[in-house]
Amino acid sequence: MRDFFIRSLEMVINVVVIIMAIGIVLGAGAAAFSPTAGTEEFGGMNGPLAGLLILFGGFVYLILVAGFMYLGLGIYQNTKRTAELLEARRT
Repeated sequence: MRDFFIRSLEMVINVVVIIMAIGIVLGAGAAAFSPTAGTEEFGGMNGPLAGLLILFGGFVYLILVAGFMYLGLGIYQNTKRTAELLEARRT
């Protein structure tokens, strides 16, 4: 039962990472092609530059968040394998 939940968590993380990537691309596209881009609301920054900065910052954030989530799953998998190896050596 525990393995089912771990595999399910891995699938949920995969879906969340894909949704985040799509959201970053859509947000950057909306900022780049917005009719209000370049106004004082965005600090006077023009549209394509704002879109590129959102794209770059978003993917850096995505790499960090996804990396930590997959790191947690990797720690669990390595601990499980180590426990199985030690149990096999004991017998």
